[in-house]
Amino acid sequence: MKCFYLIIIFQAGIVTEGTEDKLVIALEPEAASVWCKKLPSNGFITQSQSRDALDQTPGTQYIVVDCGGGTIDITVHRILIGGALKELHKASGNNMGGQTVDRKFKEFLREIFCDGIWEEYEENYQSDVQKMLYDFTFLKRVDDEILISCPYNLGKLARKKKDIERFFESVDGASWDDGFIRISREKLRSFFDESLLGITKSLREILNKDLSIDFILLVGGYAESQILRQHINEQFGEDYKILCPFRPQEVILRGAIEFGRNPKMVTSRKSRFTYGVAVVRRFDESTHKLEKKYTAGGNDWCKDIFKTLVREGEDLGWDETREHELSAVDSNQTGMSVRLFRSERKDPQYVDDWGVEEVGSLIVKFSDSNSSRERKVKLEIKFGSTEITATGTDMGTGEEYTVKFEFKT
Repeated sequence: MKCFYLIIIFQAGIVTEGTEDKLVIALEPEAASVWCKKLPSNGFITQSQSRDALDQTPGTQYIVVDCGGGTIDITVHRILIGGALKELHKASGNNMGGQTVDRKFKEFLREIFCDGIWEEYEENYQSDVQKMLYDFTFLKRVDDEILISCPYNLGKLARKKKDIERFFESVDGASWDDGFIRISREKLRSFFDESLLGITKSLREILNKDLSIDFILLVGGYAESQILRQHINEQFGEDYKILCPFRPQEVILRGAIEFGRNPKMVTSRKSRFTYGVAVVRRFDESTHKLEKKYTAGGNDWCKDIFKTLVREGEDLGWDETREHELSAVDSNQTGMSVRLFRSERKDPQYVDDWGVEEVGSLIVKFSDSNSSRERKVKLEIKFGSTEITATGTDMGTGEEYTVKFEFKT
């Protein structure tokens, strides 16, 4: 048996919120759910005097909001008998993570240091800019005015134009404080407006689906922000219990480790994509594109047809296998190329349609030289907890060819 290995990780992301040099690999919100189920009541930050823990009662349903630097990923889980999880809503969200707040902060600095000073500073002192953003990542966790050190090189460039105090005369929400930029609480909060609006909208879209949600669980580095947590409590606290672990970024890493040890803890998940393979069918001029027509084995065929194996939003067991039988169009073929595709669309027609991308391929070689035998391949696609394994078997000889696809989005 010939095997080729490559691993696909669904929706894996890199969490950078809270640090610029420490990368945490996350296996989606499922990882956080797995670990948060283990936390006692004193492992969570709550707005009320009571200490709530994540309810382990079978049937409990909760939203996980993974607040990262770039994106906000949201999914819904139900606790099953025995403590395993079932995903009820595929991970969705927006690009309104913590970096949106950082961008607003940079725009404000550009407003303060006008007349091209900030642009010159960014161009010539990129490491200084990154250091300012790194410091801001920690400062933005509070709901209060903040002081951020003005780097020497920025001050030097500003003083070439005028006294540095004068740059603050025409802006609201900031002042000069002996080497520091003082930003008011109100101005700091304004940096969050766009992000919080996007998060609220995404959450309401899911809550309006009548999923009987009990908890909203906030995780990820951006969830360290008091402003974010307070906003979620103000918007949803009357109807739902809001929970956030004391170390919301750490739980993703710990959960990923736990999830890797026991993937059965998430019994089924919603497929993020429609998965399929490229096949050919007898050409039908009433339904097929003329440019897809070709002739083989004395027949006219239509190539590049998307054969759906799993549809977007469909339930997938943690170790489920889908099978499909493929037949060669020509008995003289010496091999068959099997190409696997994915799309966020539910029903693509061709593999080169918009929104369709190839994620991997394998070649099954036909070693039987008997040209009179019909050449068929049994394709088995196994959707594991964190990977996809495709196996093509020559049905004439039983020889298998396997590939595991690694894919990070």
